[in-house]
Amino acid sequence: MNVPLDLRYTAEHEWVRVLDGGGAVRVGITDYAQDALGDVVFVDLPAAGDTVAAGSPVGELESTKSVSEMYAPVSGSVSAINEALADNPQLLNEDPYGDGWLIEITLSDADEINAMMDAAAYTELTEG
Repeated sequence: MNVPLDLRYTAEHEWVRVLDGGGAVRVGITDYAQDALGDVVFVDLPAAGDTVAAGSPVGELESTKSVSEMYAPVSGSVSAINEALADNPQLLNEDPYGDGWLIEITLSDADEINAMMDAAAYTELTEG
């Protein structure tokens, strides 16, 4: 399983990459999550401009196996969504840490990132 060292992780199997300047993050699902979901066929994301709170549901990922809620890993305002997923939801399976990202969030509390798991802790969660 691929767990990049430069990301932070949630127990809900989402990752966060801090963007240049540290005031925003890019969010996606982990390799573990995309494998558990199976082939993703539909993605429902929040709209740019929506305010999100850490831990609250912000969208859904539908696969051939199930429908799973996506949770905001941090609080803030959605600054971008990955428009490519509308036509190509399989990007989540093909490249979960690259082209398969979900949303970008402008942070309202950057300290929330410090409470997230690093790669070692996330690996322990998924292998334990």
